[in-house]
Amino acid sequence: QVQLVESGRGLVQPGGSLRLSCSTSGFTFDDYAMGWIRQAPGKGREGVAAIYTGSGSTYYPISVKGRFTISQDNAKNTLYLHMNSLKPEDTAMYYCATGGQSCGLTLDLYNYWGQGTQVTVS
Repeated sequence: QVQLVESGRGLVQPGGSLRLSCSTSGFTFDDYAMGWIRQAPGKGREGVAAIYTGSGSTYYPISVKGRFTISQDNAKNTLYLHMNSLKPEDTAMYYCATGGQSCGLTLDLYNYWGQGTQVTVS
């Protein structure tokens, strides 16, 4: 059974940094597409980072490129999202997700989701 558990929620000031973690189990972590998706209050879900763990290829939207970095630790079956230069508009619930070998920011690629972790920039 696929399980994804996010951690690292926090309140940070604008310009600050935060690292989110996603502990995983139930699938072959080092050969899957994984992503971080966020949902701000009153808005739809937005993919903010994706990685294919088999090759390390990464994807970011313009809104976070250069500020967010997705990474993996295969020994710990854990996914990370390093967020720097945070802005108030980054405030959202952040979800870790996976779905198969097709990697990207499109939400349809993901059919397994964690419970989410809150990030507030204020």
